[in-house]
Amino acid sequence: MRTWYWEIQQMLDAIDAHIKSQSDEPLTLGDLAAELRYSEFYLSRKFREITGLQFRDYLRLRRLAFTFCDVRDSDDGLLDIAVRYGFSSHEAFTRAFKEAYGVTPTAYRQNPVPVVLRTIIRPFDCHLMEIGEKHMTVKHGTVKTYFVTIPAHKFLHIRNYESIGYFDFWEKQAAIPGCDCETICGLLHSIPDKLDDMGSNDLSSGSGQIMGFLNHPRGRVCSWGIPLAECYGVRLPADYSGPIPPQMELMDVPEGEYIVFEHGPFGPDYDVESLIEAAMANFDYASSGYELDLTEGRIFYFYHDSVRYWKYIRPVRKV
Repeated sequence: MRTWYWEIQQMLDAIDAHIKSQSDEPLTLGDLAAELRYSEFYLSRKFREITGLQFRDYLRLRRLAFTFCDVRDSDDGLLDIAVRYGFSSHEAFTRAFKEAYGVTPTAYRQNPVPVVLRTIIRPFDCHLMEIGEKHMTVKHGTVKTYFVTIPAHKFLHIRNYESIGYFDFWEKQAAIPGCDCETICGLLHSIPDKLDDMGSNDLSSGSGQIMGFLNHPRGRVCSWGIPLAECYGVRLPADYSGPIPPQMELMDVPEGEYIVFEHGPFGPDYDVESLIEAAMANFDYASSGYELDLTEGRIFYFYHDSVRYWKYIRPVRKV
């Protein structure tokens, strides 16, 4: 199964590259099947099994997701955007956009309410998918540790006071109408001005979405002996005044000091998590002039993106 997650990810990357190239040649499942040396039927079945979508539906929705970002983040004419992504006319683009998002491109540009982008699929995530890594041999990589001052910002997120761990978090959220992983990730992707986004039209960037752990008395007591509520959301500028999806909370995070434990890009064959955990456990706070700040209301952040980094950001204070 791990091989399949890798190969489906290669398919998704190829789809994105094809859309970005604005090629006049259609991309077909047969092309990808030949490249991966599988039958078209078999590849189609595995693609749907992992992504939940037929290939043709995913390709259509993915093109629309790119148009969505251009409508939101650029001043380009709607006809120009339609042509750029292969729509035959302004009318065809408008019809497809409204069918997907419930609003026309013109209406969305005038009032950019959050919508669910249905193609935020990252099938290969060796940590979050629980497909290995715990006992694999470390092959390379080091952990950087440094202190930062993070300016005041807002954190738009959903919060769970009972969950423990990524899978448990989303399992519990799935039981709440409109709070499942696909819906929440899609809504968050449509929010503009995210501080951690790599680019408004880079749909493979992770869209600035991160886990957070809020020190809150209603949370579950963690191994450090403090109650933490698990959160999932995006960081936004301190002056953000845009829309807030009804499922979510917008939290003010004041300027604060943090310690960062960071590992660079990584693959599936070595245990980044153990490296990070060892670095956090062995860090000599006594000689640093700082200590962990376990004050109620402070938040911890967790970033997991194999292309960029794996890092924990913990609140600290000077002693």
